[in-house]
Amino acid sequence: MAMMQAAPKKDRVNSSHQTFILSSDNYYGQEANKNFMSPTWCKKFMECEAEALAELRGDWIPDPDEDKTNLLVGNYLHSYFESAKAHEEFISNHSKEMISTRGKTKGQLKSDYKVADAMIDSLKNDKTFTQLYQGEKESIVTGVISGVKWMGKLDCLNLDRGYFIDLKTTQELSKRFWDSRRHRWVPFVLKYDYQLQMAVYRELVKQQYGIECEPYIVAVTKQSPPDKAVITIPHEYMEDALQRIDEQLPHFEDVIAGVQAPVPCGSCAYCREHKQLENIISVDDLLDS
Repeated sequence: MAMMQAAPKKDRVNSSHQTFILSSDNYYGQEANKNFMSPTWCKKFMECEAEALAELRGDWIPDPDEDKTNLLVGNYLHSYFESAKAHEEFISNHSKEMISTRGKTKGQLKSDYKVADAMIDSLKNDKTFTQLYQGEKESIVTGVISGVKWMGKLDCLNLDRGYFIDLKTTQELSKRFWDSRRHRWVPFVLKYDYQLQMAVYRELVKQQYGIECEPYIVAVTKQSPPDKAVITIPHEYMEDALQRIDEQLPHFEDVIAGVQAPVPCGSCAYCREHKQLENIISVDDLLDS
């Protein structure tokens, strides 16, 4: 899509009005989010514009306990395969969350992290994975998609062999989820819109390095023992994701700029907290279509 490499139509400016330089140290900070769109934030706006805008502005902080353990477990696994130093730093920074402080298990790893260790062992002892997971770790890429600056961070980028890898943890490989947009059951990859993430990364790598890379998701489950798979995404799924971005991103940018009002989803935590009773609904409207 030629339009993706055009100069950005909207250039976000940080609060200090100085040029923002993206780095591994500030990638996850709010200044980065204010200067660049990312797959994470694009999906947030697709899910609920009102919540995403409030969070981006700092007016809304999601419940820190909601999905916190899942996030930490995922980061624990990612840090192991990034480097020994990164893993040691993660353990040092999060030991309070990881170590049990009561009962018979006092001083031991909590059960969620024992599961994470099993997932790590499953991957590190797999010959195919160790051969495949070679390249630059935590590689930052940037570019312009649909006239807006984007950023991405790849778990493992191998330019010489033309691919990149994203590590994902999940409950079960074959677990199905209802997708209200498609009105059908879908696997976890489509449920969490990972095809959008991979499509964006693929485009950013192409813009930054001039190389078309194939994305692979290496998924490992939380089962005992863990299951695992190397997953490819059909190109038409990624093209569909880029088309959705092209259609919706101009509106999201106008919402961020204050030109248009955000559309609330009506069901997330933010919307529930700010909900006012306005309409009487039928019992038939209680279930998702």
